[in-house]
Amino acid sequence: MDTDAVSAAMVEAGWQSVRDDGRVRAELLAAAYAEPRLRQLFPWTGIMELQFSRCTEPRWTWDIPYVQPDADGGYRVSGPERGETVGSAATAQDAVAMVVERLPAGCGPAFVGTPEELAAHEGKTRRAGEG
Repeated sequence: MDTDAVSAAMVEAGWQSVRDDGRVRAELLAAAYAEPRLRQLFPWTGIMELQFSRCTEPRWTWDIPYVQPDADGGYRVSGPERGETVGSAATAQDAVAMVVERLPAGCGPAFVGTPEELAAHEGKTRRAGEG
């Protein structure tokens, strides 16, 4: 099985796991999954937060904003660093759009491996491009 197929299978399993754990609002999951640029990333949850990783293995990457529910029924987009606030969104679709606007360049599909392996791969790719 090629790397892209492995990545796609792992990411899809991640989405199913997030759906099954029930910690994220169904409307947010549906909106995020409907967005192709987010659907190719590995999803994971914090306490009611929907987060996205550029790799398939833990510790996950922390370079993509994440979405939390607001008490008023809307959403708050934060990150990528803890304590950074992007803004509030009235709907799940608006929150997803805010995340997509802030995706790192060249983001996705998810890399099969850890953040450290991803960084090493990206370093090799950059060096190869310079040569």
